[in-house]
Amino acid sequence: MPVPVPASTAPVDYDAFLQTHVLSQPHSVMRYHTDTETLWVKRAGALNPAWRYRALGALAKALRVPVLSPVPNPGGRVAVATEVRRLQDFAARGLRVPQVLAVHDDGFLMRHLGAPGQSTPSLGNEMETALPRGAAAVLALWKQGLQAISKVHKAGTTLSQAFARNLVRCPDGVIGYIDFEDDPAAYLPLPVCQARDALCYAHSTAWILAQAEALPEARKLWQAWLQTLAPETRSVLQQSLARMSWAGRLPLSHQLGRDAQRIRMAFELLHGHR
Repeated sequence: MPVPVPASTAPVDYDAFLQTHVLSQPHSVMRYHTDTETLWVKRAGALNPAWRYRALGALAKALRVPVLSPVPNPGGRVAVATEVRRLQDFAARGLRVPQVLAVHDDGFLMRHLGAPGQSTPSLGNEMETALPRGAAAVLALWKQGLQAISKVHKAGTTLSQAFARNLVRCPDGVIGYIDFEDDPAAYLPLPVCQARDALCYAHSTAWILAQAEALPEARKLWQAWLQTLAPETRSVLQQSLARMSWAGRLPLSHQLGRDAQRIRMAFELLHGHR
């Protein structure tokens, strides 16, 4: 629920606004409405234990699939500094991200990507909303996500977690990018990071494509999109998919749970024919 800010004729002092709210707000991320704009304050969260990343890293090494290597997110102030740096870097590359307005050791203030009073849905939510309109409507949105990822790669960088929930549709139709608490390129080669983007996007959207009965057409779009990737990225992706062929042996059963079903649907998108 957005928090209304008392009306004032004076321009917002962003540094003072952040100082006032960053440590006192009840939630780590909160939205505020002023007379002219919508603001977000994001506060440092809890620290994340390092052992989880070591265990997942060992598994990725054993499977020889570098794209599965975890990207550490220590949380706390380090995550705040990482997100601010990455948002500013994306903005400098001409990519649509929330504008950072003020920074504090314990959090930062950013401007909402959409216009005041207008929604900025995630691409994943918008694809789900489009399901009643049929496969063509879902595919059009999905293709826009592929193009948005390509734009990031052509700018020489990578997303943090390229799930459809972190791609948002601005009121003017442009895709914006959110959630940058980690920096994959600080730990992994860029081609691995960009292949990771592709797999994250496929994993988060294939199940929606399946509901829309759009997987056959999506495979064609995917294959065409692969040819636009840098050769190094395409090579990493192809090697990774070959070593993850076990996903094709997962049964098409709801009893496996949602996560396993999403992996299976991603395999159907990237590999198979039902």
